[in-house]
Amino acid sequence: MTGLARRALAEAVGTGLLVTAVIGSGIMAQRLSPSDAGLQLLENSIATAFALTVLILIMGPVSGAHFNPVVSLADWLLGRRTGEGLDGRTLLAYLPAQIAGALGGAVLANLMFELPVAAASTHERTGPALWLGEIVATAGLVALIFALVRTGRAALAPPAVGAYIGAAYWFTSSTSFANPAVTLGRTVTDTFAGIAPASAPGFVAAQLIGAALGVALVRLLHPLNTPETGRAADHSPEEHPRLALPTSRPDQEGAAGLG
Repeated sequence: MTGLARRALAEAVGTGLLVTAVIGSGIMAQRLSPSDAGLQLLENSIATAFALTVLILIMGPVSGAHFNPVVSLADWLLGRRTGEGLDGRTLLAYLPAQIAGALGGAVLANLMFELPVAAASTHERTGPALWLGEIVATAGLVALIFALVRTGRAALAPPAVGAYIGAAYWFTSSTSFANPAVTLGRTVTDTFAGIAPASAPGFVAAQLIGAALGVALVRLLHPLNTPETGRAADHSPEEHPRLALPTSRPDQEGAAGLG
């Protein structure tokens, strides 16, 4: 397996298991606490935060553990000046892998709980307030990840990202999807964590806006090579990935394809 194929596989598996955790914990919460929506959300958010932390630790050394198209796009955009972000070839491999993984993760969760393999969600989530929640959630996520990377604290990403997503379940009106792939995956489960297919485009559009704002914030707060910040990240141009975890140098075949 080539280095790029291995990284794309890690993105697919990681995104899939993240969606499985989101949907599966939502189903379990609904069954264990059928009359308490607040407790359901608490159970769902805790399980998601813990699962995300673990998945970043597992997949980070392989692919950077993006699990999210807007994170991959932000990495590509922010690396244009230095050549240290994802190259176009890797980006094009990551995006479909993340989407396919998310859909597969939803199917897996449905099957584990003896539900239809795929069923369009009837949970409508739409309106300016929810879209604003998604903008805030996604902007904060992107800003957090790349602030850590640019200040040499990437090792803190697993607990920090898990904590942020767990908290954002509660402080955003949308319960913080903050991820186009996860949003699409959640359209095929008619459960607590689902989102109606008709509601998904509004969420994805809001996530893209939030990602753009997050990128702008990172550029303003953490510009590269300034007297205040010095060298923002402690990765050499040959190291990959630059998100989630500092890693050892990948195999030569994988490194050859990087920008």
